[in-house]
Amino acid sequence: MPRVRSDDVAVRFGENLRRVRRREGLSQEQLAVRASLHRTEVGKLEGGERTCRIDTLLRLAGAMAARPEELLDGIVWVPAPETQGSFSFNSRPLSHQFRRPET
Repeated sequence: MPRVRSDDVAVRFGENLRRVRRREGLSQEQLAVRASLHRTEVGKLEGGERTCRIDTLLRLAGAMAARPEELLDGIVWVPAPETQGSFSFNSRPLSHQFRRPET
């Protein structure tokens, strides 16, 4: 799977935002007013110039009566594989490490 950069995520979010906004029949300015944002902020988000904060995501979704996940459509996080453990050997046998003291 190709590596996706944060810039690519911002572009995809912007595409989703534009699609949902147009579906709802809103201009950027109307959406901005409803979401208590500046119109230029909506334009920058749609253009992929900015990454959206979670509070802004919720404002935008609420202003369009859309589910927040619609704006995240196609954006997923795939965790990196966990580090694999391995065995190793001590230089001294275990019997020497836990030997009872001689009395």
